[in-house]
Amino acid sequence: MNRISLAINVTAIDLALLVRDTLIISDIHIGYEDALQSRGVLIPIFQLQDTIKRLETILKETKPKIVVINGDLKHEFGRISSQEWRDTLKLLDMILQYTEKIIIVKGNHDPILGPIARKRGIEIVKEYKINNVLIAHGDAEPALDKENKDVKVIIIGHEHPAIIIQDKVRRERFKCFLVGKYKRRMLIAQPSFFLLTEGSDVLKEKLLSPLLQRDLGNFDVYVVEDKIYPFGKIKNLR
Repeated sequence: MNRISLAINVTAIDLALLVRDTLIISDIHIGYEDALQSRGVLIPIFQLQDTIKRLETILKETKPKIVVINGDLKHEFGRISSQEWRDTLKLLDMILQYTEKIIIVKGNHDPILGPIARKRGIEIVKEYKINNVLIAHGDAEPALDKENKDVKVIIIGHEHPAIIIQDKVRRERFKCFLVGKYKRRMLIAQPSFFLLTEGSDVLKEKLLSPLLQRDLGNFDVYVVEDKIYPFGKIKNLR
């Protein structure tokens, strides 16, 4: 499993980021299959198994002291489904086998995550800071004054960034990291750990995060596949 440095003390490893001894993952959306089935769309439920297998590989290699889940741990907005209760606790229990502490940064899908987090004594925060690195979900602009004025790197999720690569024969979508600038700080948008879809094509689709709703031509793309591939700037990929 290769690693690529994206900023000082910030390293990409598969779909995760490592900041010193803290591992950051984002947008798992546990319970998505159950949400679809409640709407009459029947799909096999295998997300938890695949998520645990992939994340466990990362945890064994990185051995983090802290794991930060950067928003949207579960999928449903207004309720906690039976699948979300069961699978979220299973995932948290697996992570706690490999780390001392879990921090959850609240995402827009997490308004009622509290009861699950309290079952395992896990803290839910609006943002989380590691020295000069700020971790925020990305659905709203973070406050960069007062205690955050020393921030040099902002890490967000929320967007589920991906790009479509095509040739004359086939067309495929891949998860990716985006690295660029935001208000004189480095901004890193990490791909989702939601394994049922790749995400939104940053070359063509309208982006959701207010931090990314502008010209991203000078942002660098790092595609995640069997390893992480630097793909250069967005303006050269269009």
